[in-house]
Amino acid sequence: MTLETRRFRAPGQPALAYDTIGDGETVIFLHGIGGNRTNWRRQLPVVARAGFRAIAWDARGYGESEDYNGPLEFSEFSADLARFLDHLEVDRAHLVGLSMGGRILQDFHANHAGRILTLTLCATMPGFSRTVSREDREEFIRLRKQPLLEGKTPREMAPGVARTLLGPKADPAHYEELVASIAAVHPESYIKTIEATATYEQDVALGDIACPTLLLFGEADTLARPEFGHRMHAEIPGSEFVLLPETGHLLNIEQPDVFNRLVVDFLERHRGRPSASPAVI
Repeated sequence: MTLETRRFRAPGQPALAYDTIGDGETVIFLHGIGGNRTNWRRQLPVVARAGFRAIAWDARGYGESEDYNGPLEFSEFSADLARFLDHLEVDRAHLVGLSMGGRILQDFHANHAGRILTLTLCATMPGFSRTVSREDREEFIRLRKQPLLEGKTPREMAPGVARTLLGPKADPAHYEELVASIAAVHPESYIKTIEATATYEQDVALGDIACPTLLLFGEADTLARPEFGHRMHAEIPGSEFVLLPETGHLLNIEQPDVFNRLVVDFLERHRGRPSASPAVI
């Protein structure tokens, strides 16, 4: 079987760039705050070969998606995902989100649970205010925002941020890949995202999540710490939890083979299932 990755844009305000490969039930991958759709390049072909339609987007203001005017409300990412599904003509999809992508999916579930087949939440948390102290939140904002406000380019700030996100045994190539990813952020949109994500009072009712849910966390992740995953696992009924040893924040990049095996196995076990509730479109 020959699989070819195709690149498209979903129209709207703003237009969203995405890659798609394969056919079958749709699996959508959402990147983190310093990423873009290319972070999933090790996942899309593997998931497609398993008989799924694998898609990764650039969130608004990232990669080749359009920037936007005015401030950002974090909930706009969830609204973007709803119109993205409409563009794809997909009622229900399997959704995979890392870090900020996982928070978007939790927000999306609150309003569009019927459009979700399964959730895979990776290296994420149920809202900053619920899990991160004020001091840690301020440090998160400072580390990522202040260098840009002081005149540094994304490429100049990328090495310092990248080092905080990788596990102790990360390959040097993974470091270089992460630096390149952070260097590609759009400064104005990135700053707006930093502000929106750290101040959004996300009311996540984890106990209401009824769809199959896989939680993947890194043992050496100092941002989305393992205890966040344990806490989410305890609150989401029937969820599955896996902790990847000696792995940092970017699990899919540091441990792609393990990550892919876990995700594909989870997707295959839930292929063809109905959503937990009627679709809300």
